[in-house]
Amino acid sequence: MAGQLRPRWGQPLTGIVSLVTFTVVAWILWYLFSDPRGPVGGFPYPFVMYLAMMILVGLWQHMFLGDWPFQNMSQPARGIVQTIVNLILVWFVIHVVFYRVLGLGFNFLSQSNLEMLAQAGKTVMPEGVAKTLTYEALVNPTARFAERAVVTYVLIGFYSYPFITILFGKWPIRPSDLPQPQAGLAEIGWTSTLTLFFYTVLIVPFWGLLYGAVFGKSFGLAMPWWEGIAGIKHVHWVFGWWEWMIIVLFMTPNVWRMKPWTLIKLPQPAKGLVSFFLNVIAGYILALICVKIAPSWINMDEVIKALPAGDAGNPTRFLWYHAAEIAGFTLIPFLAWHHYFDDMVPMSDVDSWGSFWFRTAGVLVLCVINYYIFYHVNWGYWGLGNDHMAHGLGDRYVHGESLIWNFWWIIPLLWNEWFFHKWPFYTHDHH
Repeated sequence: MAGQLRPRWGQPLTGIVSLVTFTVVAWILWYLFSDPRGPVGGFPYPFVMYLAMMILVGLWQHMFLGDWPFQNMSQPARGIVQTIVNLILVWFVIHVVFYRVLGLGFNFLSQSNLEMLAQAGKTVMPEGVAKTLTYEALVNPTARFAERAVVTYVLIGFYSYPFITILFGKWPIRPSDLPQPQAGLAEIGWTSTLTLFFYTVLIVPFWGLLYGAVFGKSFGLAMPWWEGIAGIKHVHWVFGWWEWMIIVLFMTPNVWRMKPWTLIKLPQPAKGLVSFFLNVIAGYILALICVKIAPSWINMDEVIKALPAGDAGNPTRFLWYHAAEIAGFTLIPFLAWHHYFDDMVPMSDVDSWGSFWFRTAGVLVLCVINYYIFYHVNWGYWGLGNDHMAHGLGDRYVHGESLIWNFWWIIPLLWNEWFFHKWPFYTHDHH
Protein backbone atom coordinates (compact mmCIF):
# COMPACT_ATOMS: atom_id res chain seq x y z
CA MET A 1 0.00 0.00 0.00
CA ALA A 2 1.07 3.63 -0.56
CA GLY A 3 2.77 5.21 2.44
CA GLN A 4 4.23 8.59 3.28
CA LEU A 5 4.92 11.11 0.53
CA ARG A 6 8.58 12.05 0.05
CA PRO A 7 10.08 14.84 -2.08
CA ARG A 8 11.50 13.22 -5.20
CA TRP A 9 14.75 15.21 -5.23
CA GLY A 10 15.02 16.12 -1.56
CA GLN A 11 14.67 19.65 -0.22
CA PRO A 12 14.91 22.44 -1.21
CA LEU A 13 15.35 21.20 -4.81
CA THR A 14 11.89 19.60 -4.98
CA GLY A 15 10.31 22.83 -3.76
CA ILE A 16 12.24 24.95 -6.25
CA VAL A 17 11.44 22.70 -9.22
CA SER A 18 7.75 22.49 -8.34
CA LEU A 19 7.42 26.25 -7.73
CA VAL A 20 9.07 27.11 -11.05
CA THR A 21 6.85 24.58 -12.80
CA PHE A 22 3.64 25.98 -11.29
CA THR A 23 4.70 29.54 -12.18
CA VAL A 24 5.39 28.64 -15.82
CA VAL A 25 2.12 26.66 -16.13
CA ALA A 26 0.13 29.53 -14.57
CA TRP A 27 1.80 32.08 -16.86
CA ILE A 28 1.11 30.05 -20.03
CA LEU A 29 -2.53 29.50 -19.08
CA TRP A 30 -2.87 33.18 -18.18
CA TYR A 31 -1.60 34.13 -21.63
CA LEU A 32 -4.04 31.75 -23.32
CA PHE A 33 -7.17 32.78 -21.40
CA SER A 34 -6.68 36.13 -19.69
CA ASP A 35 -3.83 38.21 -21.18
CA PRO A 36 -5.29 40.95 -23.46
CA ARG A 37 -2.47 40.07 -25.86
CA GLY A 38 -3.52 36.40 -25.95
CA PRO A 39 -6.12 34.50 -28.01
CA VAL A 40 -9.06 34.81 -25.55
CA GLY A 41 -8.26 38.03 -23.65
CA GLY A 42 -10.74 37.39 -20.83
CA PHE A 43 -9.16 39.85 -18.36
CA PRO A 44 -10.55 40.60 -15.89
CA TYR A 45 -14.02 39.25 -16.69
CA PRO A 46 -15.27 36.59 -17.25
CA PHE A 47 -11.86 35.02 -16.52
CA VAL A 48 -11.88 35.86 -12.82
CA MET A 49 -15.35 34.36 -12.36
CA TYR A 50 -14.32 31.01 -13.82
CA LEU A 51 -11.01 30.80 -11.95
CA ALA A 52 -12.71 31.70 -8.65
CA MET A 53 -15.37 29.03 -9.12
CA MET A 54 -12.69 26.50 -10.10
CA ILE A 55 -11.04 26.89 -6.70
CA LEU A 56 -14.36 26.69 -4.84
CA VAL A 57 -15.54 23.59 -6.72
CA GLY A 58 -12.10 22.02 -6.29
CA LEU A 59 -12.43 22.59 -2.56
CA TRP A 60 -15.77 20.75 -2.59
CA GLN A 61 -14.24 17.87 -4.53
CA HIS A 62 -11.16 17.44 -2.34
CA MET A 63 -11.89 18.83 1.14
CA PHE A 64 -15.51 17.70 1.44
CA LEU A 65 -15.90 14.66 -0.82
CA GLY A 66 -12.38 13.31 -0.25
CA ASP A 67 -11.85 13.02 -4.04
CA TRP A 68 -14.82 10.62 -4.24
CA PRO A 69 -15.39 8.62 -6.46
CA PHE A 70 -11.91 8.85 -8.00
CA GLN A 71 -9.82 8.41 -4.83
CA ASN A 72 -8.56 4.95 -5.79
CA MET A 73 -7.46 5.80 -9.33
CA SER A 74 -3.74 5.85 -10.09
CA GLN A 75 -1.88 9.02 -11.05
CA PRO A 76 -1.82 10.94 -13.29
CA ALA A 77 -5.18 9.59 -14.53
CA ARG A 78 -6.95 10.58 -11.30
CA GLY A 79 -5.73 14.16 -11.51
CA ILE A 80 -6.71 14.50 -15.16
CA VAL A 81 -10.20 13.08 -14.57
CA GLN A 82 -10.80 15.28 -11.51
CA THR A 83 -9.70 18.36 -13.46
CA ILE A 84 -12.13 17.55 -16.28
CA VAL A 85 -14.93 16.97 -13.75
CA ASN A 86 -14.03 20.27 -12.07
CA LEU A 87 -14.39 22.23 -15.32
CA ILE A 88 -17.75 20.58 -16.07
CA LEU A 89 -19.03 21.35 -12.57
CA VAL A 90 -17.81 24.95 -12.79
CA TRP A 91 -19.78 25.48 -16.00
CA PHE A 92 -22.84 23.82 -14.42
CA VAL A 93 -22.70 25.83 -11.18
CA ILE A 94 -22.33 29.17 -12.99
CA HIS A 95 -24.55 28.72 -16.04
CA VAL A 96 -27.23 26.47 -14.53
CA VAL A 97 -27.30 26.88 -10.73
CA PHE A 98 -26.62 30.64 -10.63
CA TYR A 99 -27.88 31.87 -14.00
CA ARG A 100 -30.85 29.53 -14.60
CA VAL A 101 -31.98 28.35 -11.14
CA LEU A 102 -31.10 31.12 -8.65
CA GLY A 103 -31.66 33.50 -11.56
CA LEU A 104 -35.34 32.57 -11.50
CA GLY A 105 -35.61 34.69 -8.36
CA PHE A 106 -32.51 36.89 -8.37
CA ASN A 107 -31.70 38.61 -11.64
CA PHE A 108 -28.64 40.22 -10.11
CA LEU A 109 -27.05 36.74 -9.95
CA SER A 110 -27.78 35.94 -13.61
CA GLN A 111 -25.74 37.60 -16.34
CA SER A 112 -27.79 35.85 -19.02
CA ASN A 113 -31.07 37.13 -17.52
CA LEU A 114 -29.82 40.72 -17.34
CA GLU A 115 -28.50 40.62 -20.89
CA MET A 116 -31.72 39.08 -22.21
CA LEU A 117 -33.85 41.77 -20.55
CA ALA A 118 -31.60 44.58 -21.76
CA GLN A 119 -31.28 43.19 -25.30
CA ALA A 120 -35.03 42.92 -25.60
CA GLY A 121 -35.17 46.70 -25.33
CA LYS A 122 -36.14 46.68 -21.70
CA THR A 123 -34.12 48.06 -18.86
CA VAL A 124 -33.68 46.41 -15.52
CA MET A 125 -34.86 49.64 -13.90
CA PRO A 126 -38.33 51.16 -13.51
CA GLU A 127 -39.56 53.38 -16.34
CA GLY A 128 -38.88 57.07 -15.94
CA VAL A 129 -35.58 56.59 -14.15
CA ALA A 130 -32.89 58.71 -15.75
CA LYS A 131 -30.08 56.20 -15.31
CA THR A 132 -30.95 53.04 -17.19
CA LEU A 133 -28.78 49.99 -17.56
CA THR A 134 -28.62 49.44 -21.31
CA TYR A 135 -27.34 46.27 -22.95
CA GLU A 136 -24.20 48.05 -24.12
CA ALA A 137 -23.45 49.25 -20.59
CA LEU A 138 -24.22 45.87 -19.07
CA VAL A 139 -21.82 43.85 -21.24
CA ASN A 140 -19.01 46.38 -20.98
CA PRO A 141 -15.97 44.76 -19.32
CA THR A 142 -16.10 47.42 -16.59
CA ALA A 143 -19.64 46.33 -15.69
CA ARG A 144 -20.74 42.66 -16.14
CA PHE A 145 -22.50 43.02 -12.82
CA ALA A 146 -23.94 39.51 -12.46
CA GLU A 147 -20.52 37.98 -13.08
CA ARG A 148 -19.20 40.21 -10.31
CA ALA A 149 -22.09 39.16 -8.06
CA VAL A 150 -21.11 35.50 -8.55
CA VAL A 151 -17.49 36.37 -7.71
CA THR A 152 -18.60 38.08 -4.50
CA TYR A 153 -20.38 34.83 -3.56
CA VAL A 154 -17.18 32.90 -4.18
CA LEU A 155 -15.18 35.42 -2.13
CA ILE A 156 -17.42 34.70 0.85
CA GLY A 157 -17.24 30.99 0.08
CA PHE A 158 -13.44 30.92 0.18
CA TYR A 159 -13.85 31.36 3.93
CA SER A 160 -17.29 30.03 4.78
CA TYR A 161 -16.84 26.62 3.14
CA PRO A 162 -13.42 25.56 4.56
CA PHE A 163 -13.64 27.18 8.01
CA ILE A 164 -15.86 24.37 9.29
CA THR A 165 -13.15 21.86 8.36
CA ILE A 166 -10.21 23.91 9.66
CA LEU A 167 -11.61 25.51 12.83
CA PHE A 168 -14.45 23.14 13.75
CA GLY A 169 -12.83 19.84 12.71
CA LYS A 170 -15.83 19.25 10.41
CA TRP A 171 -18.28 19.41 13.32
CA PRO A 172 -21.21 18.50 13.24
CA ILE A 173 -20.68 16.17 10.25
CA ARG A 174 -17.70 14.55 11.97
CA PRO A 175 -17.12 12.55 14.05
CA SER A 176 -19.57 10.10 12.48
CA ASP A 177 -19.49 6.94 10.39
CA LEU A 178 -21.10 8.66 7.39
CA PRO A 179 -19.44 7.31 4.21
CA GLN A 180 -18.78 9.32 1.04
CA PRO A 181 -20.54 10.90 -0.75
CA GLN A 182 -23.11 11.33 2.05
CA ALA A 183 -20.63 13.04 4.37
CA GLY A 184 -19.36 15.40 1.68
CA LEU A 185 -22.84 16.32 0.48
CA ALA A 186 -23.97 16.95 4.06
CA GLU A 187 -20.99 19.25 4.59
CA ILE A 188 -21.64 21.09 1.31
CA GLY A 189 -25.25 21.62 2.40
CA TRP A 190 -24.31 22.86 5.88
CA THR A 191 -21.57 25.22 4.68
CA SER A 192 -23.72 26.51 1.80
CA THR A 193 -26.30 27.57 4.38
CA LEU A 194 -23.61 29.48 6.27
CA THR A 195 -22.30 30.98 3.02
CA LEU A 196 -25.76 32.29 2.11
CA PHE A 197 -26.05 33.78 5.60
CA PHE A 198 -22.74 35.67 5.28
CA TYR A 199 -23.51 36.62 1.66
CA THR A 200 -26.90 38.10 2.62
CA VAL A 201 -25.42 40.22 5.42
CA LEU A 202 -22.15 41.33 3.81
CA ILE A 203 -22.69 41.34 0.03
CA VAL A 204 -26.35 41.72 -0.95
CA PRO A 205 -26.61 45.28 0.46
CA PHE A 206 -24.02 46.42 -2.09
CA TRP A 207 -26.18 45.10 -4.94
CA GLY A 208 -29.13 46.82 -3.25
CA LEU A 209 -27.14 50.05 -3.57
CA LEU A 210 -26.32 49.40 -7.22
CA TYR A 211 -29.82 48.51 -8.37
CA GLY A 212 -31.75 50.56 -5.83
CA ALA A 213 -29.88 53.87 -5.89
CA VAL A 214 -27.25 54.08 -8.63
CA PHE A 215 -29.48 52.74 -11.43
CA GLY A 216 -32.96 53.08 -9.99
CA LYS A 217 -35.09 53.41 -6.88
CA SER A 218 -36.16 50.26 -5.13
CA PHE A 219 -36.69 48.97 -1.62
CA GLY A 220 -36.43 45.28 -2.57
CA LEU A 221 -32.84 44.97 -1.36
CA ALA A 222 -31.33 46.73 1.65
CA MET A 223 -28.58 49.33 1.35
CA PRO A 224 -25.05 48.95 2.79
CA TRP A 225 -25.19 49.20 6.57
CA TRP A 226 -21.44 49.69 6.94
CA GLU A 227 -21.06 53.26 5.68
CA GLY A 228 -20.91 54.62 9.23
CA ILE A 229 -18.11 52.16 10.07
CA ALA A 230 -16.06 52.28 6.87
CA GLY A 231 -16.85 55.75 5.50
CA ILE A 232 -17.83 54.19 2.16
CA LYS A 233 -20.78 52.20 0.85
CA HIS A 234 -18.70 50.05 -1.48
CA VAL A 235 -18.35 46.28 -0.95
CA HIS A 236 -14.56 46.65 -1.13
CA TRP A 237 -14.66 47.33 2.62
CA VAL A 238 -15.80 43.72 3.03
CA PHE A 239 -13.18 42.52 0.53
CA GLY A 240 -10.37 44.04 2.60
CA TRP A 241 -10.96 42.32 5.92
CA TRP A 242 -12.61 39.17 4.57
CA GLU A 243 -9.56 38.43 2.42
CA TRP A 244 -7.32 38.78 5.48
CA MET A 245 -9.67 36.42 7.33
CA ILE A 246 -9.11 33.90 4.52
CA ILE A 247 -5.34 34.29 4.82
CA VAL A 248 -5.38 33.76 8.60
CA LEU A 249 -7.67 30.73 8.12
CA PHE A 250 -5.42 29.06 5.55
CA MET A 251 -2.17 29.95 7.28
CA THR A 252 -3.53 27.82 10.16
CA PRO A 253 -3.25 24.34 8.54
CA ASN A 254 -0.33 25.39 6.35
CA VAL A 255 2.80 27.11 7.73
CA TRP A 256 1.26 27.56 11.19
CA ARG A 257 0.58 23.81 11.48
CA MET A 258 -2.68 24.54 13.41
CA LYS A 259 -1.06 27.05 15.80
CA PRO A 260 -2.15 29.20 17.63
CA TRP A 261 -5.55 27.50 17.86
CA THR A 262 -3.89 24.51 19.56
CA LEU A 263 -3.84 26.68 22.69
CA ILE A 264 -7.66 26.56 22.88
CA LYS A 265 -8.50 23.48 24.99
CA LEU A 266 -12.24 23.34 24.44
CA PRO A 267 -14.50 20.70 22.87
CA GLN A 268 -16.27 21.39 19.59
CA PRO A 269 -18.18 23.49 18.70
CA ALA A 270 -16.91 25.85 21.46
CA LYS A 271 -13.34 25.70 20.17
CA GLY A 272 -14.50 26.47 16.65
CA LEU A 273 -16.62 29.42 17.78
CA VAL A 274 -13.80 30.99 19.80
CA SER A 275 -11.38 30.42 16.92
CA PHE A 276 -13.85 31.93 14.46
CA PHE A 277 -14.37 35.13 16.46
CA LEU A 278 -10.62 35.51 16.95
CA ASN A 279 -10.16 34.93 13.21
CA VAL A 280 -12.65 37.73 12.43
CA ILE A 281 -10.88 40.13 14.79
CA ALA A 282 -7.43 39.25 13.43
CA GLY A 283 -8.58 39.66 9.83
CA TYR A 284 -10.10 43.07 10.51
CA ILE A 285 -7.05 44.32 12.43
CA LEU A 286 -4.66 43.18 9.69
CA ALA A 287 -6.76 44.86 6.99
CA LEU A 288 -7.03 48.05 9.04
CA ILE A 289 -3.24 48.09 9.50
CA CYS A 290 -2.83 47.86 5.72
CA VAL A 291 -5.34 50.69 5.20
CA LYS A 292 -3.48 52.92 7.68
CA ILE A 293 0.11 52.23 6.62
CA ALA A 294 -0.26 51.86 2.82
CA PRO A 295 -0.13 55.68 2.30
CA SER A 296 3.37 55.64 3.84
CA TRP A 297 4.79 54.06 0.67
CA ILE A 298 2.08 54.89 -1.89
CA ASN A 299 1.95 58.35 -3.46
CA MET A 300 -1.69 59.10 -2.69
CA ASP A 301 -1.78 62.14 -4.98
CA GLU A 302 -1.03 59.85 -7.93
CA VAL A 303 -3.61 57.33 -6.73
CA ILE A 304 -6.32 59.98 -6.37
CA LYS A 305 -5.68 61.12 -9.95
CA ALA A 306 -6.04 57.53 -11.15
CA LEU A 307 -9.27 56.78 -9.23
CA PRO A 308 -12.50 56.16 -11.17
CA ALA A 309 -14.85 59.15 -11.30
CA GLY A 310 -17.27 57.38 -8.97
CA ASP A 311 -14.79 57.62 -6.12
CA ALA A 312 -14.91 61.44 -6.33
CA GLY A 313 -11.31 61.70 -5.21
CA ASN A 314 -11.89 59.67 -2.04
CA PRO A 315 -9.25 56.89 -1.79
CA THR A 316 -10.98 54.95 1.02
CA ARG A 317 -12.47 52.31 -1.29
CA PHE A 318 -9.10 51.83 -2.98
CA LEU A 319 -7.31 51.42 0.35
CA TRP A 320 -9.68 48.69 1.57
CA TYR A 321 -9.44 46.80 -1.71
CA HIS A 322 -5.66 47.26 -1.72
CA ALA A 323 -5.60 45.68 1.75
CA ALA A 324 -7.13 42.59 0.15
CA GLU A 325 -4.54 42.71 -2.63
CA ILE A 326 -1.70 42.88 -0.11
CA ALA A 327 -3.16 39.79 1.58
CA GLY A 328 -3.15 37.99 -1.78
CA PHE A 329 0.62 38.27 -2.07
CA THR A 330 0.99 35.87 0.88
CA LEU A 331 -0.82 33.03 -0.90
CA ILE A 332 1.99 31.51 -2.93
CA PRO A 333 4.63 31.91 -0.17
CA PHE A 334 2.68 30.06 2.52
CA LEU A 335 1.12 27.43 0.25
CA ALA A 336 4.40 26.59 -1.48
CA TRP A 337 6.36 26.65 1.79
CA HIS A 338 4.00 24.15 3.38
CA HIS A 339 3.13 21.82 0.52
CA TYR A 340 6.33 21.77 -1.53
CA PHE A 341 9.08 22.89 0.86
CA ASP A 342 7.65 20.82 3.74
CA ASP A 343 7.66 23.74 6.21
CA MET A 344 11.48 23.86 6.16
CA VAL A 345 13.10 25.86 8.98
CA PRO A 346 16.63 26.05 10.41
CA MET A 347 15.27 24.72 13.73
CA SER A 348 15.23 21.01 14.53
CA ASP A 349 11.52 20.98 15.43
CA VAL A 350 9.24 22.23 12.64
CA ASP A 351 6.32 22.37 15.12
CA SER A 352 8.03 24.60 17.69
CA TRP A 353 6.93 28.17 18.40
CA GLY A 354 10.27 29.36 17.06
CA SER A 355 9.49 27.66 13.75
CA PHE A 356 6.00 29.20 13.81
CA TRP A 357 7.41 32.72 14.11
CA PHE A 358 10.20 32.07 11.61
CA ARG A 359 7.75 30.97 8.90
CA THR A 360 5.31 33.79 9.76
CA ALA A 361 8.05 36.40 9.37
CA GLY A 362 9.29 34.66 6.23
CA VAL A 363 5.85 34.75 4.61
CA LEU A 364 5.57 38.48 5.30
CA VAL A 365 9.02 39.14 3.79
CA LEU A 366 8.14 37.09 0.69
CA CYS A 367 4.80 38.95 0.51
CA VAL A 368 6.70 42.26 0.31
CA ILE A 369 9.05 40.92 -2.39
CA ASN A 370 6.08 39.57 -4.36
CA TYR A 371 4.31 42.93 -4.07
CA TYR A 372 7.39 44.84 -5.24
CA ILE A 373 7.88 42.61 -8.29
CA PHE A 374 4.24 42.97 -9.33
CA TYR A 375 3.92 46.75 -9.02
CA HIS A 376 7.43 48.20 -9.22
CA VAL A 377 9.22 45.71 -11.47
CA ASN A 378 5.86 45.84 -13.29
CA TRP A 379 5.17 42.15 -13.74
CA GLY A 380 1.49 43.13 -14.13
CA TYR A 381 2.37 44.83 -17.43
CA TRP A 382 5.15 42.92 -19.16
CA GLY A 383 4.14 39.58 -17.65
CA LEU A 384 0.36 39.77 -17.64
CA GLY A 385 -0.50 42.44 -20.22
CA ASN A 386 -2.63 44.69 -18.00
CA ASP A 387 -2.87 47.91 -20.05
CA HIS A 388 -3.20 50.14 -16.98
CA MET A 389 0.16 48.91 -15.75
CA ALA A 390 1.82 50.66 -18.69
CA HIS A 391 1.27 53.95 -16.86
CA GLY A 392 2.59 55.40 -13.60
CA LEU A 393 2.45 53.77 -10.18
CA GLY A 394 -0.87 55.44 -9.34
CA ASP A 395 -2.59 53.66 -12.23
CA ARG A 396 -0.79 50.42 -11.40
CA TYR A 397 -2.02 50.42 -7.81
CA VAL A 398 -5.61 51.32 -8.72
CA HIS A 399 -6.04 49.04 -11.75
CA GLY A 400 -3.41 46.34 -11.19
CA GLU A 401 -5.86 43.56 -10.21
CA SER A 402 -3.05 41.64 -8.51
CA LEU A 403 -5.52 39.53 -6.54
CA ILE A 404 -6.69 37.88 -9.77
CA TRP A 405 -3.15 36.86 -10.68
CA ASN A 406 -2.36 35.58 -7.19
CA PHE A 407 -5.46 33.39 -7.15
CA TRP A 408 -4.69 32.15 -10.66
CA TRP A 409 -1.11 31.42 -9.66
CA ILE A 410 -2.20 29.05 -6.87
CA ILE A 411 -4.48 26.92 -9.08
CA PRO A 412 -1.67 24.76 -10.56
CA LEU A 413 -0.25 24.30 -7.05
CA LEU A 414 -3.62 23.38 -5.52
CA TRP A 415 -4.56 21.10 -8.42
CA ASN A 416 -1.27 19.25 -8.10
CA GLU A 417 -1.70 18.88 -4.34
CA TRP A 418 -5.43 18.12 -4.32
CA PHE A 419 -6.03 16.14 -7.48
CA PHE A 420 -2.59 14.78 -8.50
CA HIS A 421 -1.42 14.09 -4.92
CA LYS A 422 1.85 15.93 -5.69
CA TRP A 423 2.68 13.72 -8.69
CA PRO A 424 5.37 13.78 -10.11
CA PHE A 425 7.19 15.98 -7.56
CA TYR A 426 6.72 13.54 -4.67
CA THR A 427 6.95 9.76 -4.42
CA HIS A 428 5.20 7.30 -2.11
CA ASP A 429 6.89 5.01 0.31
CA HIS A 430 5.43 1.55 -0.31
CA HIS A 431 4.74 -0.93 2.48
